[in-house]
Amino acid sequence: MNLTVLIPCYNEAESIRSMYNELKLVISEDSSKCSYNYELIFIDDGSYDTTLDIIKEFQQHDNHVKYISLSRNFGKEAAMLAGFSYSIGDAVVIIDADLQHPPRLIPEMIKYYIDGYDQVIGKRNRTGDSKTKTILSKLYYKIVNYLIDIKLTDGIGDFRLLSRRAINAILSMHEYNRFSKGIFSWIGFDSKIIEYKNQTRVNGDSKWNLRKLFHYGIDGILSFNNKPLTTTLYLGFVTAMCGILYVIYSLIRILIIGIDTPGYFTLITAILIIGGIQLISIGIIGQYIGRIYSEIKMRPHFIIKETNIISQKYINQGAGNDKKP
Repeated sequence: MNLTVLIPCYNEAESIRSMYNELKLVISEDSSKCSYNYELIFIDDGSYDTTLDIIKEFQQHDNHVKYISLSRNFGKEAAMLAGFSYSIGDAVVIIDADLQHPPRLIPEMIKYYIDGYDQVIGKRNRTGDSKTKTILSKLYYKIVNYLIDIKLTDGIGDFRLLSRRAINAILSMHEYNRFSKGIFSWIGFDSKIIEYKNQTRVNGDSKWNLRKLFHYGIDGILSFNNKPLTTTLYLGFVTAMCGILYVIYSLIRILIIGIDTPGYFTLITAILIIGGIQLISIGIIGQYIGRIYSEIKMRPHFIIKETNIISQKYINQGAGNDKKP
């Protein structure tokens, strides 16, 4: 068996050494015990610190280490896709570089893979999280699962093992706007979930902020359904019906008590509500149109600046400058 471990990195100079040492210890011991080959592929997603230099240090004394350096920061989705494209393992593990995903779970994942599972998924429990964060997370997943056609589970992210046929299924999906949580769920296959305790970052700060999380949430809602458009249609219908009922009520009131002083408060309220609904509707439609525009341009998902991998499995045709030392 061949195992590939993918480690997407973005400005992880403070934590990547600790991560590599722990990962190497776990994989070396398990590969010797279970007799499999492995490769560690670090994907540098346009870091502007010394992340790439440190990865090259690893590569100089460890021939299991390979790296891909992207020409700029394309985002984690593109970094993972680059890793999938270059991986040769029968099984592929995705793990973060900040040690929030525990490497010690990988041997257990491999056991379940040998038992026949195509996806072995790490699920983070929320022990230690604040009540506010837990409530907001549960609320988000309830809303998302109502709006999309696939099921997402709180605590499940990218940390998982994927079989080769699962990887091939992912690589067959060429959409530009990628939402991997949804893609992993959409491809199906037999899956096994392993729970692990919430881990804190060893060093550095999280690269996710409120704005990025908000955009990621919108991606999740828009990537796998058209329910927002349907909901907008229903909302418009309900608003129109309320308007008709209000007109009928106003006519009856005029017939009974006559015309009274115009209701400025009612008028302004109605304008604000209807205007807000219109802006939301235009925004939703604009999001879908923007995605269509991104897709038809057919730009590559990522551009390779530098790599030490020579692979026939590289599928990102026309990806630009590709230096292979």
